[in-house]
Amino acid sequence: MSVSEASERIRAAMLDLEGVTVQLHRFGGAEYRLGRREIGHLHGDSLVDVPFPRTIRDHGLAAGQAEAHHILPDSGWVSRYLERPEDVETAVALLRQSYDLARHRGNAPDED
Repeated sequence: MSVSEASERIRAAMLDLEGVTVQLHRFGGAEYRLGRREIGHLHGDSLVDVPFPRTIRDHGLAAGQAEAHHILPDSGWVSRYLERPEDVETAVALLRQSYDLARHRGNAPDED
């Protein structure tokens, strides 16, 4: 199951953030980047994958915001399936958190 127009809603939210670009992800779908860092990627209207340091990943899993990555469950990556409209909002919040981490780590748009 997927949420109608989820990818468009996520795209609009991500491209509203300073310095974010979108490109085709190597496994299909849209990949969002800040400079050289991948913020996360989207598989159609049904799945978002987001990279985090393990401590943040573990917190997100415990809080029920995401699941372990669907292919790499032992990595820092998380997955969020988009089954209900509120899942889209949670996915955007995860992507924004990844964006904030990328900016904090010195990958602001004018530094690339």
